Amino acid sequence: MVGIDRQRVRSSFHRHAAEYEAYADVQKRVVARLTDILRDESLTPAYLLDIGTGSGMLLRALHGLYPTARLAGLDLALGMCRTARGGFDDSDRVGVLAGDAERLPFRDAAFDLVVSTSTYQWLEEPVPAFMEALRVLRPGGLFCFALFGEKTLYELRSSYRQAHTAVCHTEESRTHTFHSREQVHAALTAAGFAVPRTSSELEVEQHADVPPLLRAIKRVGAGNAAPVKGRGLAERRVMLEMMDIYRREYATDGVVPATYEVIYGVCRKE
Repeated sequence: MVGIDRQRVRSSFHRHAAEYEAYADVQKRVVARLTDILRDESLTPAYLLDIGTGSGMLLRALHGLYPTARLAGLDLALGMCRTARGGFDDSDRVGVLAGDAERLPFRDAAFDLVVSTSTYQWLEEPVPAFMEALRVLRPGGLFCFALFGEKTLYELRSSYRQAHTAVCHTEESRTHTFHSREQVHAALTAAGFAVPRTSSELEVEQHADVPPLLRAIKRVGAGNAAPVKGRGLAERRVMLEMMDIYRREYATDGVVPATYEVIYGVCRKE
């Protein structure tokens, strides 16, 4: 896997917190789907934690779903924390703080429910973060999450690799790599969750062209999922070639698709 610059991830999401929800269409559908999964579980949690709460979309949904629960949101980016907390000015049931999914600032067995959406794909290795989720769950507590899987943005990543080879005559190794469902399932088992349930679904966005797609990715703070733009003429040529390949291989009726694979996980602490 390509190394992930956590500081770059933090800074990117911090800068784009205010405009995140204007462009996060797939993430909104993921929040709705995860909320439906939780509704089917018929839970009555007293304390719940949302890891990687972002702008607070899932936290707001769960605030309504569990009207008596106390909710905590945690995010790596301070800007996201401020945006999320701004959605609960009149609620004393919600707290939001900055923190790392791999080092949760909570005591053992503090929560009945731990949730997360669109977060764990920013970790090179999910096992330490899954172990932390297990640690802060009480016995019998539920862990429910969604992350982006290996088919995410495959059109963009494939086009960029082909363009890089054509222009630079070397293999490209800088685009973001996502985990497969099998890897996520194995990571849950390695972390200590017994009999985890995992599944995956595809979400497809349509964009008028490749540049609007790249702008949308950037404006949700997810620039690490797109090719890293370097300096100089060679990189510009790679990007132009990538756009031509993308249009030629994937465009239909004047629009380009962007596919996201969403991996869902549900498991309990024994």
